[in-house]
Amino acid sequence: MAKKKKRFYVVWQGRKTGIFESWNECKDQIHEFENAKYKSFESKEEAIKASESHFSKYIFKKDGLYKSSIIASKDVGEPILDSISVDGACEGNPGIAEYQGVNTRTKAKIFHGGPFQEGTNNIMEFLALVHAISYCKKKDIKVPIYSDSKIAINWIKLKKCKTKLNSTDKNAHLFNLIERAENWLIENSFSNKILKWETRVWGENPADFGRK
Repeated sequence: MAKKKKRFYVVWQGRKTGIFESWNECKDQIHEFENAKYKSFESKEEAIKASESHFSKYIFKKDGLYKSSIIASKDVGEPILDSISVDGACEGNPGIAEYQGVNTRTKAKIFHGGPFQEGTNNIMEFLALVHAISYCKKKDIKVPIYSDSKIAINWIKLKKCKTKLNSTDKNAHLFNLIERAENWLIENSFSNKILKWETRVWGENPADFGRK
């Protein structure tokens, strides 16, 4: 596996603000901190420049132009905090993959899947959504579910994971999970709204793994 590139994390709003050189340090400042504002950068120089600027220049972006949070928020409103947010992550394409779901308000983890061998980010996003939907149905929870993946949301509507990834001995278990997820969608109904997390306006998805 290729060596993971070092990232630098800027926290504008959190328990402590500033630049952090690991995801765990950053997470300590934002976990369960309401309305935390943070973003990762590939170089320390970028991080320093960002930390000296307003967060809206980096996490509120539309049409290639940076706009203020006030202007951007008018487009989509505010996220519903009484909800579940899901996200997937993958090191390589395909590669080692995982997903998770969290409480949008507190960022407390609700469930986690993986790691899986030879997966993709889109598959993780799809499985995360199905996991969240089935979890809510079992617990009789009516809250919305957020994902920042348009592809995965569309797959939910189609009740089909339309991945182009081929099944191998290494990811056979993953494809078994995909089949089970598709069958669950076909056999079950649900009332939870599946909503797009508007990263350009609200910042990173609360379930984000911090590997961008």
